[in-house]
Amino acid sequence: MSPNLVLLLPLLTALLLKFNKWVGVNTTATVAVTFMGLTFANACGILQQVTSGHSLALPLWTWWDLELLSCNCGGHFDTLTAVMLCVVSFVSFCVHVYSLEYMRHDPHLQRFLCYLSLFTFFMILLLTSGNFLQLFTGWEGIGLCSYLLVNFWYTRIQANKAAIKAVLVNRIGDTAFAIAIFLIFRATGALDFPTVFGLAQDLPAAEVNLICGFLFIGAVGKSAQLGLHTWLPDAMEGPTPVSSLIHSSTMVTAGVFLILRCSPLFQEAHLLLPIMTVVGTLTTFFAATTALVQTDLKRVIAYSTCSQLGYMVTACGLSAYQASIFHLSNHAFFKALLFLTAGSVIHALGNQQDMRRMGGVANLLPFSYTMVLLGSLALMGFPFLSGYYSKDVILEMAYGHFSLSGHFAFWLGSVAAACTAFYSVRLICLSFLGEVNLSRVTVAGAHDAPLLMAVPMGLLSVPSVFIGYLSRDFFVGLGTPFWGASLQLTGTSYGVQLAAEFLPFSVKIIPVAFSGLGTAAAIGYYCWGIGGFRVLGLGYGFRAGYGFLAKKWYLDKLYNELLVQHFLGLGYGFSYGSLDRGLLELWGPKGAAEGLGQASRLLLGAQLGLAYSHLRVMGMGLLLVMGVLGALSLGLPLELLLCAAGLLLLP
Repeated sequence: MSPNLVLLLPLLTALLLKFNKWVGVNTTATVAVTFMGLTFANACGILQQVTSGHSLALPLWTWWDLELLSCNCGGHFDTLTAVMLCVVSFVSFCVHVYSLEYMRHDPHLQRFLCYLSLFTFFMILLLTSGNFLQLFTGWEGIGLCSYLLVNFWYTRIQANKAAIKAVLVNRIGDTAFAIAIFLIFRATGALDFPTVFGLAQDLPAAEVNLICGFLFIGAVGKSAQLGLHTWLPDAMEGPTPVSSLIHSSTMVTAGVFLILRCSPLFQEAHLLLPIMTVVGTLTTFFAATTALVQTDLKRVIAYSTCSQLGYMVTACGLSAYQASIFHLSNHAFFKALLFLTAGSVIHALGNQQDMRRMGGVANLLPFSYTMVLLGSLALMGFPFLSGYYSKDVILEMAYGHFSLSGHFAFWLGSVAAACTAFYSVRLICLSFLGEVNLSRVTVAGAHDAPLLMAVPMGLLSVPSVFIGYLSRDFFVGLGTPFWGASLQLTGTSYGVQLAAEFLPFSVKIIPVAFSGLGTAAAIGYYCWGIGGFRVLGLGYGFRAGYGFLAKKWYLDKLYNELLVQHFLGLGYGFSYGSLDRGLLELWGPKGAAEGLGQASRLLLGAQLGLAYSHLRVMGMGLLLVMGVLGALSLGLPLELLLCAAGLLLLP
């Protein structure tokens, strides 16, 4: 086991796939999958080593060595890093194997695998960072790779728009993160984690809240929380393996990981923690209700990602960092499973993504149906599956916080759990059950997942079912020493955990009961045809609510009309008005080139080819030099002489 290989293997894979033009695609693809498997094996070795009481810090070289700042580039391995490494490398390995079959007919498979490996490398660079500069490098790298992967089919206009939207929305969070780094350096004089976190308790409260506020905005952008969430549903325009990697373990988890890594800072930001709880809960509820009416198979799963990320941010706001990382790791497995299975269904049904045009294919695609069923049950928190252990413990800790924000998170989160169960069952009913809504040609050509696609799905289904039960005591057990110093677990964290453990059964059963109600409502409406809203005479209200949710709470419309159009107009004015086409062209390269051309033409005009003209110029130059030397001997300032000479030379 070598920790350096965790970083080097994905980077080496990307370089081999990019520059190796002499080896066939099959050989390079095999190398990519093998190297990613070795990365996962090394990650497991690191996890075993750090859970034995060791914390590794491996400085590789000095990156910055200035008078005020010294920054090393290397690896920082603790329990939090090791858990995330195992999750990211395992999901990436499954996605690489899956892509060999899913993208088999694409002529640019080698480039696609190169982007996937580079994406994994930058995420691992982010996870293993020991200072904020290296973390920011990985942060920007995954943003770049997300653009390349979402826009992989760059001839599609929707892919272009989705990739640009993702980059621009994330720019807001990236800018806030950069400002937070400047504030951290001003406050502590350092950027390495041990120094900054060691000084966290000595910083003024206002300064800590300001720093954590900008860090939280950065996390909101990457993890698609309410306000900066609009890019995430559109990011599914790339190939399905890309969606699986982005939505499960890389791009969107970077924001939550930033909060977890900076938990010593956030634990001192007492004004910000309730705000984080409210923002996470509202995101959970908003995304869950929006997913209720989506008709695109991948878009439903995309909004579920946004909703589950809200649970993780809510847990961070409640100081339950161990519950947040527990749900993050569990969610990565069943969300990757759902996206890969959705890709299998789309692949089998002739690229059909509209659930209303599917139906009745459970017998045609039994393996895919089983995988979707397992992933959906884990997502909705079905008892004794992975999602049940991690999501319910967050809601229990919210209630056990015994605060206004905690109870708000518990009840609204329970309603969101009912919505999650509803849209999960709705997805199964519309896509696999009921009547067949496909054409005869599509049904005749339908086929279940090939071997290279089925194996990764089967591998992901195992942790989707069992990992929550197996790791619960390690992650959120009372008194567990698993996290060590990698998370800032204070008395508040342990108090919330203890209160959640001894809640009455009547409180603990509430999220499960809400999920059961959502499941029953979906089965009754979509499988048994019980139109409850018509029976109750609420048809008009139902239509109005459906339109409101279908329009995504009109947030996109408000953004486009109130912000985007005005910013586009402002940018157009700067570009074609006073700045780009005015000041920058006048004093920039174009202005310099034109000025040089005009000066050359003036000098050219002085070359008349006549002897007396040359003698006159030489005489004037000699007199000018003699005058300057004489003035300097009298003590006149040189600047005044140069200005006078310039005035004399003006035409």
